[in-house]
Amino acid sequence: MKTQRTEAILSMSLLLAFPTVASAAVVSIADARASTGNVVTVRGTVTVPAGSFASSTFDQGFALQDETGGIYVTMADNPGLTKGRKVRVTGTLADDGYGLAVLRVTGVADVRPAVVASSPVPRVLPTGEVSDLTEGLLLQVSGTVTRGPTNDMPYGYSVFIDDGSGETQVFIPASTGVNPYRIPFAKIGSRIQVTGFSAEYNGQFEVLPRVRSDIQPLP
Repeated sequence: MKTQRTEAILSMSLLLAFPTVASAAVVSIADARASTGNVVTVRGTVTVPAGSFASSTFDQGFALQDETGGIYVTMADNPGLTKGRKVRVTGTLADDGYGLAVLRVTGVADVRPAVVASSPVPRVLPTGEVSDLTEGLLLQVSGTVTRGPTNDMPYGYSVFIDDGSGETQVFIPASTGVNPYRIPFAKIGSRIQVTGFSAEYNGQFEVLPRVRSDIQPLP
């Protein structure tokens, strides 16, 4: 359950208390993810708009993706980035304290928006394959609702789905404005398709939708 997220408020404030880092040569996101503790610069396309997950990440960050992988960028100030925006980011690769690799930046000076492009196409995967290998990517999973919805406010809501390959959690941050209790087909026994950010929280792999249209019914 996400009720432990309250502990993240203090740790997140400490993570953000670092000076602005200097720019560096651009590396792939896959290479950056293997560089924990190092300052890296990456370039990619925004898949999760800034501030979308604020209720569960306690920041105003966003996610971006290139052809090699994806990463969540954690920052205190909202840079106003929308889905599909190309951006260059310099920061320190770290763990968020709950198992998710993040790129930690301290201000908008470390985030350099460029042109608007199309958002990456989500990778279609079985529910049982959502894992640490998919973290940071935009995914699309489909399955039958096996548990939930469960109210975990003020952080959000959880629903579990399974296509026969294994359960995965769909966690819906409250800050997205999406309430599964108001979605008629988000109930046990229904089949749904979910597009969202692949993440991890205390060993629980999950997919986080960004908007209401990321959750669709299936026959």
